[in-house]
Amino acid sequence: MNIGNYRQSLYLAGLILIACHFPAASQQTGWYTLFNGENLDGWEVKNGTATYEVEDNAIVGISKLNTPNTFLCTKKTYSDFILELEVMIEAGLNSGIQIRSLSLPEVNNGRVHGYQVEIDPSERAWSGGVYDEARQGWLYPLSINEKGRGAFKSGEWNRYRIEAVGNAIRTWVNGIQCADLVVDLTSEGFIALQVHGIKQKSQDGLTVKWRNIRIKTEDLAADLWQRDDGVEEVNYLVNQLSERQISEGWRLLWDGKTPAGWRGANAASFPRTGWKIENGVLCVLPSTKGDPNKGGDIITEREFSNFELEWDFLVNKGGNSGVKYLVVEELRQTPGTGLGLEYQILDDQNHPDAKNGRDGNRTIGSLYDLITAGNLHEVGKNKRVNAPGKWNRAKIVVRGNRVEHWLNHIKVLEYDRGSQAFKDLVASSKFHEVPDFGRAPSGHILLQDHGDLVCFRSIKIKEL
Repeated sequence: MNIGNYRQSLYLAGLILIACHFPAASQQTGWYTLFNGENLDGWEVKNGTATYEVEDNAIVGISKLNTPNTFLCTKKTYSDFILELEVMIEAGLNSGIQIRSLSLPEVNNGRVHGYQVEIDPSERAWSGGVYDEARQGWLYPLSINEKGRGAFKSGEWNRYRIEAVGNAIRTWVNGIQCADLVVDLTSEGFIALQVHGIKQKSQDGLTVKWRNIRIKTEDLAADLWQRDDGVEEVNYLVNQLSERQISEGWRLLWDGKTPAGWRGANAASFPRTGWKIENGVLCVLPSTKGDPNKGGDIITEREFSNFELEWDFLVNKGGNSGVKYLVVEELRQTPGTGLGLEYQILDDQNHPDAKNGRDGNRTIGSLYDLITAGNLHEVGKNKRVNAPGKWNRAKIVVRGNRVEHWLNHIKVLEYDRGSQAFKDLVASSKFHEVPDFGRAPSGHILLQDHGDLVCFRSIKIKEL
C-alpha cells in the first residue's frame, strides 16, 4: 500500500469512528439545536466587547485588544443536559464553553462565573479540562490526564461532548474522555461561548468558531457515554466519597463531624481546646506561645505506609501549618508535637518563613526545609495557589520510598527518600541530628498546630 492510500485509509477509519460516536441527528430523538446557523437569536453578549458574527453556518468570535473576557450566552438556562458542538480556534488564542454559568448583579458586578470547559490550543494542551471561571480556578486540569491532552487537534474542527447530570460533569474531545468531575457549586445556568481577553497586539483579531451546537435535556440515561476507567475522577463534594471512590478503596480519614480516629500527638485523647469542628470543617485556632488553650498537633490513631492522602485546606493571611506523614512519635516525645516529613502549608506572600530555609524550601507545597515545591506541569509557570481565605486541594502519594506532593492537581515535587540525594538534603537541614529521618516504613498522619488559624476538610485516604 502506498503512503497516499495508507493516509486515506486512516482518514476513512477516523470518519467511521466519529460517526459511531456521533450518529446523525435524524437517527436520534430529543435533541434540538441552540444555533440556527443564520443569526444569534436566543443569545446575548455579556461582560466584554469582543464581537460575534455568523459565517458559513458557524458562530465566529473575534478577539479584541484590552477588553475583558466576553461571553455569548444563551438566554435560556439549563440544569441536566448533554451538549455537543464543534470548535475550531486560531493558535495564540484561548477560549472555553461555559455551562451552568451565572451573571448576577450582586456578584462582582455581574461578571460571568461558573464551569468552563477549556479550549486550549497551546502547548499545555488542557482542552476538555474544567475551569471555574471567576470563582475557584482550575477544577480539573489535564495535568492528571495525559491521554486527554492529545485529543484536541489544532487548526481543525474538534468535536466536544459535555455531559452534566446531577453532580457529575464529564467531557470528551473527539471521542476521548478528558474530564470526570463531581461537583455541586452550581446546578443550573446558561451556556456561553467565550472569547478570552487579550493584551498583546499580535492576538488582536484572532478567531474561535463554533458550529453544530445541539443539546438534549430529557431522557438522558440511555444516551450517556461509558466513562473511561483510566481517567481519574475528581470529587469536590465536601466530606463525601463518590461511589467510584468507595469502589477504588478510598475512605474518609476524618468523618466531618467528630474527632473519631484522631488524638493529640504524644497524647491519649483529642485536645480539649485549640481545635474546633463546625459545619463540616476542622480548624486549628490561633494561639500564642505559652497559651494554655493551645491544642497542639493532632495525629491519626492508625499508622500508614503506602497511600494516597488528599485533603482541602484554607489558610488565612499570614498563616502557617503543615501536614506531616510517616510520623514516629518516639522521635519527639513532647506532648502536642510530632516529627515526620512535612507538606508545608503557608501563605507565601505574607508569612516570613517563605523567605527562610534555602531556595524557598519552606513555601507552600514544599517538603519542609528539604525540597522546594514548583510547577512540574507548566513550564515557566508558578505554582497554582488560591489566595488566603480560599480553599486549596493537596495530595501526598507514598509508594515505598517514592513520594509525590501535589497542589491543586499540579505535581509540585517528587523524591526518593531512600536515595543518597535525600540523605544529603537531610544532612544539611534542621533534621540532621535525627537518625534516619524520613525513612520510617510506616507512621501516623499529623495536622500541625503552628499557632495560626488554618482549616481542613474532605480528608481522605486510599491505601496502596
